[in-house]
Amino acid sequence: MRPPTPRPARRRAGPGVSALAALVLPALAAAQVHTTADYLARMDADRDGRVSLAEYQDWMSYAFDAMDRDRDGTLAPAELPGGRGRPLTRAEHRARLAQTFARQDRDGDGHLDARELAAPPR
Repeated sequence: MRPPTPRPARRRAGPGVSALAALVLPALAAAQVHTTADYLARMDADRDGRVSLAEYQDWMSYAFDAMDRDRDGTLAPAELPGGRGRPLTRAEHRARLAQTFARQDRDGDGHLDARELAAPPR
């Protein structure tokens, strides 16, 4: 019979880490979006029960904003995943989002309701 394999000692988080976790984790849980109604509520800035193109573009640009580290409105190759690729301007990004929005706007009224928001783009 072999002796048991020793486990590495566990490091305890300091009081600052646990306090930070106590503050951040509930906020992250509250920020989670689980249903179409959650997405609609988050995107619908004017609370009219539907999502306009501008609201859609603003909501869907969070990743662009996070990657644009120098805040110049263009994702340079170094800011793109993998550190390479063609630069992407905010205008190009919003134009792509407009195309996706148009494919999802099945009734062509210029807004997405919960049903259209839940459906994959055509």
